Amino acid sequence: MYEYAIFWEWLSFAARWFHVITAIAWIGSSFYFIALDLGLVKRPHLPPGAYGEEWQVHGGGFYHIQKYLVAPAQMPEHLTWFKYESYFTWLSGFLMLCIVYYGGADLFLIDRSVMDLERWQAICLSLASLGVGWVIYDQLCKSPLGRNTWGLMAILYVVLVAMAYGYTHVFSGRAAFLHLGAFTATIMSANVFFIIMPNQRVVVADLIAGRTPDAKYGQIAKQRSLHNNYLTLPVIFFMLSNHYPLAFATYFNWVIAALVFLMGVTIRHWFNTTHARKGYPTWTWPVTIIIFILIMWLSTAPKILTGETETSSLTTTMQREFAANVHFGAARDVVMARCSMCHAAEPVYDGVTFTPKSVRLETDQEIAAHAREIYIQAGRSHAMPPGNVTDISPQERKLLVAWYESTISESGRSGKAE
Repeated sequence: MYEYAIFWEWLSFAARWFHVITAIAWIGSSFYFIALDLGLVKRPHLPPGAYGEEWQVHGGGFYHIQKYLVAPAQMPEHLTWFKYESYFTWLSGFLMLCIVYYGGADLFLIDRSVMDLERWQAICLSLASLGVGWVIYDQLCKSPLGRNTWGLMAILYVVLVAMAYGYTHVFSGRAAFLHLGAFTATIMSANVFFIIMPNQRVVVADLIAGRTPDAKYGQIAKQRSLHNNYLTLPVIFFMLSNHYPLAFATYFNWVIAALVFLMGVTIRHWFNTTHARKGYPTWTWPVTIIIFILIMWLSTAPKILTGETETSSLTTTMQREFAANVHFGAARDVVMARCSMCHAAEPVYDGVTFTPKSVRLETDQEIAAHAREIYIQAGRSHAMPPGNVTDISPQERKLLVAWYESTISESGRSGKAE
């Protein structure tokens, strides 16, 4: 059993490492070619069929690049294809989904306080959502709506927001954000596999056969590539979010997800416009900052929106109880009852072999040393316990919040305390 746990841990690490490497390659090539395409310059000396050219310098040398909007007159002797970065990014990501979220469904995928699912039900819903998402998107692109690129992207945004709402009401917050990233990444990779590459193969086959390729194949591929370009930054956010519970494990997590997609658009709009030499839309940066500040505000689930009673407005009886226990006593009881079975030198929770992130919460000193993490992970958000497997109650979470915030308030040195 011990050897199995070690093997599984290293398998997860290897899959994550591979996924990051392939994602860097895919995202890097995607950003590069979008910037290259937007920066092309039309000049009179270009050969027949060439759309534009670009001079670049890198690594001590100069590069002269020309783009043919449809295809050159003859098939080049050597042709480099950009496809495996996308394929292996998706495959390695799916492998991680299987290892972490399917293999540990009870801890990471299912939150019974959100929806009481059996393991097989949660996994089937996960798989079905990824496949259905691509079908819906692809059909939208092929419908009459697909002729309007920006209108189509607006409809796609509505679909993504709906999926954010749905995922956060089915899975744990952590799994919901991960699935939203996987949902989007599946669309992006499927664009490459089912649309962009087949269209390019048709063009190559026409060249080899001596036929003039149809321009529509390049236009369709370019539209899908543009979608991928605007979806990349949100995907990165969702994949990184599992380390930041204030993003995925708070009351308005699905609204936060919707705003993240908008930030992806504003940031990419600045770069795309700049690369196309159409000016510098500086308005995008203050808009992005405002959206991010709004996300930070929403992560605290403000009373004005939720109607919940904040810890500063506890009843007199509860205030006396906290004073009697000096706050820490109550918080310590919660931690010992809900957290320490995993966060111990020798975890006793079934399936947990090693102390998560080496954080031990068995003594007063250890609990006090990790006050900020406890406040964020289990007080202000619902990230811990994962899937709420120890059934921590909302009232117990408020005890943790009261303990931390009152300590900060009384000390008058919040910066130092944090």
